[in-house]
Formats: sequence, structure tokens, C-alpha cells
Amino acid sequence: MFRKIITISLAVAAGIAVHARELGPTSALMPMPASVVMPSGKALSVSDAAIVRSTLLPSDHRLLSVYGEIMTRHFGDGAGVDACIGIDTTMTGNEHYRLEVDSASLRLCGASEEALFRGLQTLDQLLWGDAVMTAGGQVSPIIIDDAPAYPRRALMLDPARHFLPVDDVKRFIDVMASYKYNVLQLHLTDDEWRVAVEGHPELTDGTDHYTASDIADLVDYAAQRYIEIVPEADIPGHTSAVLTVHPGLGCHIADSAALASAPGNGVMVCAANDSVYALYDDVIRSIASMFTSPYIHLGGDEAAIERNWALCADCRRMMSERGYTDAAQLMNDFFGRMLATVRSCGKKAILWCELDNIYMPAEKYLMEYPADVTLVTWRNGLTPKCIELAAAHGNPLLMAPGEHAYLDYPQMRGDLPEHNNWGMPVTTLRQAYAIEMPSAANVTGVMGTLWGEAINDINRAFYMAYPRAMALAEAGWTPESRRSWDSFRRRLPGALGRLMERGVSFRVPFESFDR
Repeated sequence: MFRKIITISLAVAAGIAVHARELGPTSALMPMPASVVMPSGKALSVSDAAIVRSTLLPSDHRLLSVYGEIMTRHFGDGAGVDACIGIDTTMTGNEHYRLEVDSASLRLCGASEEALFRGLQTLDQLLWGDAVMTAGGQVSPIIIDDAPAYPRRALMLDPARHFLPVDDVKRFIDVMASYKYNVLQLHLTDDEWRVAVEGHPELTDGTDHYTASDIADLVDYAAQRYIEIVPEADIPGHTSAVLTVHPGLGCHIADSAALASAPGNGVMVCAANDSVYALYDDVIRSIASMFTSPYIHLGGDEAAIERNWALCADCRRMMSERGYTDAAQLMNDFFGRMLATVRSCGKKAILWCELDNIYMPAEKYLMEYPADVTLVTWRNGLTPKCIELAAAHGNPLLMAPGEHAYLDYPQMRGDLPEHNNWGMPVTTLRQAYAIEMPSAANVTGVMGTLWGEAINDINRAFYMAYPRAMALAEAGWTPESRRSWDSFRRRLPGALGRLMERGVSFRVPFESFDR
């Protein structure tokens, strides 16, 4: 049986070799590890009687099953190599792992179970990329010592605009886990409301949405792959869904009927309406109870303040009572109450970083973001100012600049999306790779966003994400000194071959190669 597997694998390897720009253990690694040494010496041979030992892991631990699945995938049923896999309590850094292979055995140790899982993803990529050796039933000698450059590596899906069934989200989680992402953000409310809220069935009546049971299933599934799911319920803009159901929560202005029917960022909930706070107290508490993440994202972006609060009689009365001269100052009162609810649930808030102008020059935050709020920089061109202000005010900052990390943007001129395209700028693969990650201590990581206006199913989401998500994964994981566009480009064919084998849709980045 093993010999038959080898023959088939050799044929596959030959096909891969035609297309790959380099072969060997590192030829499909994504992201590139912090340290890779390839010593001379004999390879480790596969056998049908391999022995697997573990330290500080029970014999039935799921990670050992994952290891077994990797061996079966590459070498066939019952085949593998002698291995020792376990926790090393002397290692520091939660995701720090070390993988060593010599002629005697394979050894994988990690500071935690999560670290071991990251190491297993590397092992899977090693065996795929080193196709000729794998097909011959051998594992090349190698030493990898690895840990992430940043603690949070995130992707964002937007099932609010186009609903994504639970199984499709699980499939997305499986793929992102392969590239050492550890956070999935779900944009759950916008033009539609996609999450059940206890006591408020009207919010999801007649729409595709996630039940509490669905959320529990997704959270557990992601946790098994060491991925945290962060929910986003966007306020005070992007609230057309709630205003469709509760129009009385909008501002009282002359054209309120027209605003209430306008999609997207044209509408806002009223800052001066106590019923808004009562509803969102229920919403935040319900969502917080469903997700195990310590964070909840409340949006705070693209609030059309001048079209809503500045014209609303109730909001203007509130401004007068507070002594405010600018309607944007009401954001402090609005989020002051919302953040109090978040904190009472034992959570921390994330908000999109908004400044006093949507283009440069911008001088300050749109509102007084408390220091315990994590901000996400996103607007094209404003990232340097957000970095500066976040450092000065002590806000943790996640990097998602549109010019590098907006994965819903076309990958080259004339490419998808062919509908709901509002004139999006192009974000090429090389542009995604060129994101500059600050070394400041308050910068927590990177996030690629997949806004869903033009992403109507999971295959489109994969097509828009990959391979650019690989570039961002490297920005979040690989030390700056190890990042290289040329190296990334050489490893890309092998990595894309693995996606093809898994049936994952992706865009071939032909413009990134010599022709």
C-alpha cells in the first residue's frame, strides 16, 4: 500500500516541479518562519511502524490526531515517522515552537498547545513543498525556531451584506488557520442584521442569520484551530438594518423618511434617544454572551454626522445642554454609554480609527477614544497619523490600511468585482506585501478585510482573499528582517498548488512573475 502511495505521489510531485520556482522544504512555507536552518545529514525515513511520543499531552489529544492526519495525507494510511510532540514549559511566548528533523526522528515542541498547532501547519507545508522527498518517503533534515512578530493576525468577513452559511465560514477558518491567522472578525450588522439577539427576534425576522447555536458551533470550531472570533455590531452609522425595523430610533429631521430607506452609511441612530441605548444594551449583552473573545467591535466608522445629528432637533438640544459646538462631540457621549455596557460585560471594545478629516490634513481623533479601546487604522492615507495618535494616547492599534489590506478591492485593473464596484482602488498582491508594520509596542498586528458588498459567496471571498491574505499573514508573523518579496514570490507557486489541491478558489497573480 505504501509503495502504491509513493508511486502516485511521485507523479504529483513531478507536476508540481514543472511549475514551482524552487523546490525543497521551504518552497511552500507561508508565512516564512523566523529562523530556518537546513543542516547537512541523512533524511528521516518513513515507515509503517512509526512511534509517536508526547510530553505533557494525553495520548488522545486532538493535536496528536492532527499530526496523524498530516502523516496520512502525505504518506498514506498507517505510514509516518518517529516523532516526539509536546509542551516545553521552558519556552517563552505563547506561540513559540521549535521543529527539528534529523535522521533519527522528528521533534516538535511548543510553549503551548496553540504553538504546537502553528508548528503542525508548518510541518504540513514542509511536506507539501518538499514534494520529491515526500514522494520518496523521506523528510529532509531541518531546524525551525519560530514565533510571531505580532500577536494578532486577523481576517474579516462581512456576512451582513451577503450571508455566508456556517459551513462556508468553517471552511474559511480551516484555510486561514493554515497561514497562522488567529483572529476572524465577523461584521454582523449593517444593511442586514445577521445575529440573533435574545429578546429581539424582530431584528432577524425573515432574514438569513446566525442563531445562538450557530455561533456556539462556529466559536468552538474556530477555537479548536486556535482562532478567536470577534463579533462586530456597527454603530452609530451602518445601522440601516435596525432603523428599518425601528425607524423611531433615527434622528428627527425633515428628510428622515428618505434617510431611513437609504442603504449604507447614510443613516445613523439618534444620539439623544434613550431607546437607542436600551436596545443596544440588550444587543451588546447578548452578543457578548455568545462569543468567548475578550473583544467586541462596535464600528464607529463612516458616521454621517452632518446629515443626521447636526440636523436633528433632539441632538441639537443635547449639544446645547452639553455646551458643544460641533455635532461630532456627541460621539463622546454616545460611546461613553456604549463602552460602559461593554466593560460591564467583561469585554474590551474595538473601533475603527476615525480622525477629524477623512483625508489629510487631519490633526486629531474624531472623538476622545479611551485608552482601553483598540483602534483599527483603515482609511487610505491616514495610517501614519493614526499610528502617531494611537502611540500618543496609548491605544492599541491594529493595522488594516485600505491601500494594503482591503482585500475586497480589485487585484488589478479590470478584475473582479464586476458589480457593486463604487470605483474601488486597485490593491495588487505586491501592494499587499508592501505593507509597513510599525515596531511600536502598541501595534498589535494586521487585519485583511473582505467587505461583502460584492462578495456574494465563499468562493468569491476566497478568490478575493488569496493569495493576498498570504502576503498579510507574512506581515503579521514574519520578522521584518526575514520578509522579502522575491522570497515570497518564489514560494508562491508551491503554496498556490496546495490551495488548488484543497479546492480553494484563488486568483493567479500572473502579473507578479516574469513573462
